[in-house]
Amino acid sequence: MVSRPLITVLGASGFIGSSVVAELARRPVRLRTVARRPTARAATGRTPADVETHAVDLSRPGGLAEAVAGSDAVIHLAAHLEGAGSWRTADGDPSAGRLNTGLVRELADALRPARAALRPPPVVLFASTATASADTWATADGTGHLSGYERQKLAAERLLADATAEGALCGVSLRLPTVFGPAPAPAVDRGVVSAMARRALDGAPITMWHDGTVRRDLLYVRDAAAAFAAALDHAPALAGRHWSVGSGRGTPLGDVFRALAATVADRTGRPPVPVRRVEPPAHASAADFRDVRADHAPFRSVTGWAPRVPLDEALARTVAALAGPQGKDLL
Repeated sequence: MVSRPLITVLGASGFIGSSVVAELARRPVRLRTVARRPTARAATGRTPADVETHAVDLSRPGGLAEAVAGSDAVIHLAAHLEGAGSWRTADGDPSAGRLNTGLVRELADALRPARAALRPPPVVLFASTATASADTWATADGTGHLSGYERQKLAAERLLADATAEGALCGVSLRLPTVFGPAPAPAVDRGVVSAMARRALDGAPITMWHDGTVRRDLLYVRDAAAAFAAALDHAPALAGRHWSVGSGRGTPLGDVFRALAATVADRTGRPPVPVRRVEPPAHASAADFRDVRADHAPFRSVTGWAPRVPLDEALARTVAALAGPQGKDLL
């Protein structure tokens, strides 16, 4: 009897993690969900996968090695979040560097024994960011306009590529743009699209820190989860590199927010809330004012993956889910 592969998802109870778990739970695999609190099993229900949940504090010494022991594949979605779930990190924040970069180094160390035992190199999929582009934004010193978060993600990509070249693992970095949408409970999307949808549902104006012409590539969370599944299926062909994953379109945020206001109005029967420009807060970074478009054509050419949910439908699903239980059937 052929043993089912063991796939471990780090950060399984998070926004993207919970959707990745739901996607992989449809497969006949052993699925190990790892989070600080054991909340991911509720998202899987009865599925073909054999699911085990592990409550592990990855900041604890030895916690990561314990979490990934025996894994054939690891999907690294654990992230450093500040306050109410913000990804923003201050330069020199050791806890952010530990989770965003240090865990990749520890992961390679933890998985090396599997290669030494003549097993195939374990697959590692890493969630990076579309704005971690040294080619576009770095200056001569290699850091330039990159934020602390972006530099940490870029360093993690390099660690993963080096470990792949060494043969310790089969590493793939997926550079994600803005991912949004509803998520299985108890995960919550705290990103800008859902935040503004909540404001509109409350009757408050939608606000933005610029004139609305800044463009964003917006990727629905279920499409993001499908991208990780596709990367898992084609890991040897993707190994050792970073790959952009997104809708392939940069949509002006002013247009997105006006469409969001109209979607909420259709849902509530109230007039659309206004979309207003406000002064950016002190913690705004250069990344908040850059255009972002992720060219997924190279990734598609290898995996066949492409986003399937159009933006207007994704916005409608997000609003429906945030509006109350009656929208949950759209997840």
